[in-house]
Amino acid sequence: MGYVNPDALVSTGWLSDRLEDPDVRPIEVDEDTEAYGRSHIPGAVGWDWSKDLHHGVRRDYVDRDGLAELLRRAGVDESTTVVLYGGNNNWFAAYAYWLMKYRGFDNVRLLDGGRKKWEIENRPLTTERPALESGSIAASGSDRPELRALRDEVLEKLNRATFVDVRSPEEFSGEVMAPPHLPQEQPYVGGHVPGARNIPWARAANEDGSFKSADDLRSLYEGSDVSRDDEIIAYCRIGERAAHTWFALHELLGYENVKNYDGSWTEYGSMVNVPVERGG
Repeated sequence: MGYVNPDALVSTGWLSDRLEDPDVRPIEVDEDTEAYGRSHIPGAVGWDWSKDLHHGVRRDYVDRDGLAELLRRAGVDESTTVVLYGGNNNWFAAYAYWLMKYRGFDNVRLLDGGRKKWEIENRPLTTERPALESGSIAASGSDRPELRALRDEVLEKLNRATFVDVRSPEEFSGEVMAPPHLPQEQPYVGGHVPGARNIPWARAANEDGSFKSADDLRSLYEGSDVSRDDEIIAYCRIGERAAHTWFALHELLGYENVKNYDGSWTEYGSMVNVPVERGG
C-alpha cells in the first residue's frame, strides 16, 4: 500500500522537468539561512524561517495576510504550485509546509529528498536570484486549528493523547538539552512529556533525505504503539522536527487526528509545576 496522499510530494525529476514552468514556484527554507545565497535550485525563492515565517514581536507565526504577502513576493498566484524544499531531510521545509496548511493555503508540495537528494543527483544549482513580478494570491482560506496543539490543550490531554517526542534519545532522556550543534545551556528542564513515545524524526527518512515507503513508515510508528486511531500530538524543541513527523503521519499515512505542538519542549519544559519524566 502506498502513501494515502502521494500528491503531497513531488520528485526531483518532476521539479527538474518544470524549472521553466511559471506555474511552479520552488521555495527554499533551510535551518542554515545563508544556504540559499550560496546556491539554490534555479528559479527558487529563499525564505528565512526565523524572520519570514514568524510574528515580529511575540512567539507566533505570521498571520494569513502576512503569509499571503510573503507568497505574493515569491510570485505566487492562485494557480501556482509551491514546492518547498531545504536541507537536512527537509526539516524546515516541512515546518513551512505545515504552516501553509495551518494558515489555509493548499497548493503546496514538498520536494521529496529536498536539497540533499537534488545535490546527490547532480541537478542544477545557481546563485542567481529570480526577478519576479508580484503574484496575486489572496488570504482566502481559514486557519485550521485541528493541525496545531497549544499549551492548554497539551496540559488537558496529558495521559489521554498519544504524545510523540521526535527529538534524539539523548534529548528525550534529559541527558542533553538541544541538538549537538546548538547551545546546551537552555532555560528549561531536561526530560519529556510523561508517557511520550520517542521516535526521532529522522528515522522517517532514507539516506538520500527522501521519505521512507508507506509500509516502512507504518512499521516505524505502529512498532511504537502509535495508531491511526489515536489522538496524536507531536513535539520536539521548537516545532520544526515535529512538523516533519506530522507530515509523515498526517499527509503520507493519512492519520487524521495529528497535531504539531509547536511550543514543544521550549514551552513545556519551562512551565512551572507540570509533570516531566526523565530517562529512556
